[in-house]
Amino acid sequence: MPIDYKKELEDAAKSMILVHEPDTLIRLIVRRIVQKVRVKHAGILLHDKERDTYVLTISRGIAGLKIPKGFARMDADNPLIRFFRQRLDKKLSNEDALVYDKTKALLRKNIEPKVRQLLKGALYQMEIFEAFVCIPSYFRGDLLGILILGSKRNGKKFGQDELGFFAALASDVAMAIRNAQLFQELELELEKKHRLFIHTTIALAAAIDAKDHYTHGHTARVTTLSLEIAKLLSQKSKKNFDEKFLERLHIASLLHDIGKIGVPEAILNKEGPLNEQEKKKIQEHPLLGTTILQPIRELEDAILGVKYHHERYDGSGYPEGLRGNSIPLVASIISVADAFDAMTTDRPYRKGLSKKEAIEEIKQASGRQFDPQVSGALIELYQENKI
Repeated sequence: MPIDYKKELEDAAKSMILVHEPDTLIRLIVRRIVQKVRVKHAGILLHDKERDTYVLTISRGIAGLKIPKGFARMDADNPLIRFFRQRLDKKLSNEDALVYDKTKALLRKNIEPKVRQLLKGALYQMEIFEAFVCIPSYFRGDLLGILILGSKRNGKKFGQDELGFFAALASDVAMAIRNAQLFQELELELEKKHRLFIHTTIALAAAIDAKDHYTHGHTARVTTLSLEIAKLLSQKSKKNFDEKFLERLHIASLLHDIGKIGVPEAILNKEGPLNEQEKKKIQEHPLLGTTILQPIRELEDAILGVKYHHERYDGSGYPEGLRGNSIPLVASIISVADAFDAMTTDRPYRKGLSKKEAIEEIKQASGRQFDPQVSGALIELYQENKI
């Protein structure tokens, strides 16, 4: 049954649109060609921008003919690469392909010596690959890759309709591969920015710790404990926390005390209990933190943990007196972790409680100061010797 190449081209184009990973896309294209056109083997040489070289990215076909991935590399001065970069396929045969038999016949014609030499070199490269047809793939005039095809399994020559299909496919492939590469580059750039963002957040958290001498390491401990609580809650309840929630909690925990940057060090490092005015100043830090972070749009959700981590389950907390489930879960988790670490940390005017004593305090305050589910998770972590 003859192949409907127009339909095959449409189907291929639809498939390519959905793929954003270059290697997967290339495998899909080569597999389709091997299956539909029934060639003995096929592969794609893809341009590596950094090294200006062409690498055999994928190869499929009969065992023995299939060339291992990455085995072949062609530099810019390779005759096959030069042939297509100089667009000699169009100049010599008005075809978007290099067909072995037709090119061999060209050598019998009167062509200039330099072109003859280049053709001979290109044909030799095809012989190495046992290639019968090479189809270039261009993107904005640049040679993005070369599709290499072996002979057909039935031994017949490639027809004009097949060569036309390959040329049209190569054009679509170039666009799809470039789009996939751009998508991948964008993902890498976003990942790089994300890592920078996390490192900046950690540096900010370190700045807070450095200002408050008596709570050195507090931020890191609260962050670790908050994440452990969230993981246990996720396992124990129907609350399935996705990566976004955990990241939001991670960032909010790191930055929960950032507002202390605006609190005088004399108050933060006072060697004794605070008076009412000093307490009031300390209680401003959640709103100060919110003000500092508000211009950063990406922190919109994490800010809830910074702003409300001193709210209390019974509504007697600050800054807004929220109660019960109206307190964001991120803030409720940080609240318990923050209180536990504060209780177990030594201060000049008092010695820190033991973990056991602190857990008893948490139990007493559960349902009043703390969300019972969250405090319950902390208690369970202690009982399992995980904190």
